[in-house]
Amino acid sequence: MLQVARWRIILVAVVTVLGLAFAFPNFLPQSARDNLPGFLPRQGINLGLDLQGGSQLLLEIDRAAMQRQQLDNVADQMAAVLRDAEPAIRYTGRGVVDDAARVRLVDPTQMEAARRLLRPLSLSSTGGAEILTFTEGEDGLIEARITPTHMRELSRQAAQQSIEVIRRRIDPTGTSEVTIVRQGDERIVVQAPGVSDPEMLKDRIGQTALMTFHMVREMSPEEAAAGRLPPGTMLVQPYPGGRGSGPEVVERRARFTGERLVRANPSTDGQTGEFVLSFQLDSQGTTLFCRITREFTGQRFAILLDNQVLTAPTINEPICGGTGQISGGFTAQTANELAVMLRAGALPVPLTVIDERTVDASLGQDAINSGTTASIIAGVVTFVFMVLAYGLFGVFACIALVVNFVLLIGAMSAVGAALTLPGIAGLILTIAMAVDANVIIYERMREEAQAGRSPALSIDAGFARAMITIIDANLTTILAALILFQFGAGPVRGFAWTLSIGVITSVFSAVLVTQLLIAWWFRIARPKQMPI
Repeated sequence: MLQVARWRIILVAVVTVLGLAFAFPNFLPQSARDNLPGFLPRQGINLGLDLQGGSQLLLEIDRAAMQRQQLDNVADQMAAVLRDAEPAIRYTGRGVVDDAARVRLVDPTQMEAARRLLRPLSLSSTGGAEILTFTEGEDGLIEARITPTHMRELSRQAAQQSIEVIRRRIDPTGTSEVTIVRQGDERIVVQAPGVSDPEMLKDRIGQTALMTFHMVREMSPEEAAAGRLPPGTMLVQPYPGGRGSGPEVVERRARFTGERLVRANPSTDGQTGEFVLSFQLDSQGTTLFCRITREFTGQRFAILLDNQVLTAPTINEPICGGTGQISGGFTAQTANELAVMLRAGALPVPLTVIDERTVDASLGQDAINSGTTASIIAGVVTFVFMVLAYGLFGVFACIALVVNFVLLIGAMSAVGAALTLPGIAGLILTIAMAVDANVIIYERMREEAQAGRSPALSIDAGFARAMITIIDANLTTILAALILFQFGAGPVRGFAWTLSIGVITSVFSAVLVTQLLIAWWFRIARPKQMPI
C-alpha cells in the first residue's frame, strides 16, 4: 500500500483539480461566473423548492370528462361495427347516458347477431382482460360500461401522458429542476423552484390547446340561435380575440387535428405585418390536408382551438405544400404561447388544480443559514475529534474530509443536482460518514502496531484489512440511496442524490487521498513507531 501506483496519483490529482474547478464558481458572484470558460458551470448549485421558494401545484385528472370521452369512443365503435356488418344491423339512439354508451336496435330479433359482433370490443387489444361489460334490454337496447379495472388503467395512462405534455410545456420557460411526478392513479404534483407566480404556471399547464379543423355548415344566424341545427353539427363560439366574426355552425366530426403538426412557430405576415402562427405538417398530414382542401375547394372550413373558432376562411385552392399560417388576431406573446402549446401537444384529459402552494424564499434562506451553521459545527467537531484521537493521521483524515467536501460540491455543480433541505441533511451526514472509513483503517493499523508489527507493515495491513468492511458498509448505503432516488420524489430524491454522491466522494477521499498522504509522509519521515 505504501507503493502507490502512478495511475492512482494521477487519478487523485485529476479528480481533485476537477472538483476544485467545478466547486469554485459557487463562491463567486454571478458577474464573475458569467465570464468563466464555457466548460465551467455558470450557475451555482440549483436550490430546490424548499430552499429557493417557488410554486407547487397538485393536479387531478377530470375522471368524469375522461369517462365521457371514452364512452363517446365506445359508442362510435359500437355504431361502426353494426353499420359495417354484412348484412348491416340497423340501430338508432347512439349516445352516452350516465356511465353507459348505448345504441338501440331497430329490430330486437337481431340481438344475438349484434351480441356476437360487439363481443370483441369488450376485450383489450392484448386479449384476455375485460374492459367493457354489455347489458341488453328487451326493446333492443344495448349498453356498454367500462370496467373499474380498465378505468384505473386509463387514469394511470392519462396521468402519465399528461406528465409528458406538462414537461414539454414548462421546459421552454427556462424553469430549471422542475419536478413532475404522478401521485396515485389520478394526481400529478408539479414543483417549480423559482416560479413565484403560480398563476402563470396554472395558465401554462391548464390550456388544452387542441386544434381541430371542421367544415362550416352555412345557415342563417336566426336558425342557429334557435338551435335548429342539422344532424352531426354543433354551434361553436368565436375564440377571444380570434378572426371569427361570430358563432359558427360546424360539423361535429373533425376533418383534421393538430396531432399532425411537426412544427409551429410565431411569425409575421409579409403583407399585413400582423402576427400569425406558421405550421408544418408531417407527410401523412400533408397528404390528408391536401385531399381535404381539394375536395372542399370553394367552401369554408373552421379552425377550432379548444372548441372555439379561431378563424373560418374559404378554401380558394388545394393546399398541398404541408405548410401554412393561421391568423387569429395574435400578439407576439399570444402567438408564441400558442406555438409552445401546439408543439407540446394537447392534454389527454382536462386537469383540475386541487391544491396550490407557494414557498417563501425567506424560509429557504433561513434553512440555508441553519444548514451552513450545522455544517460548520459538524466539520469543526469532526476535525477536533480526529486530531485528538489519531494525532498526525487525524490531520490527514481532515485534509481528506476537505477534499471530500470540495468533490461533493463540484459533483453537484457538474451534474446540475438540486440542493434541498433534506439534501443539506444528507450533506451533513456525509461529513460524519466521511471519516468512518479513516477510523476503520486507523483502528486496524493500531491493532497491527500493538501486535508488534513495523510501521510499514501496520499501514499496509490496516488498509488491506479495512477495505472489505469499507466497501461492504458503503455499498449497502448507496443501494439504499438509489432505491430512495428511484421511488422518492421532490426533497426525498434530493436527499438520496446528495447521499449517493457523498458516499462515492467520501470513499474516494478516505481511501485514496489518505493513502497518498500517508505514503508521502512515510517516505519523508521514515518513522520507527506508529504515531497513533
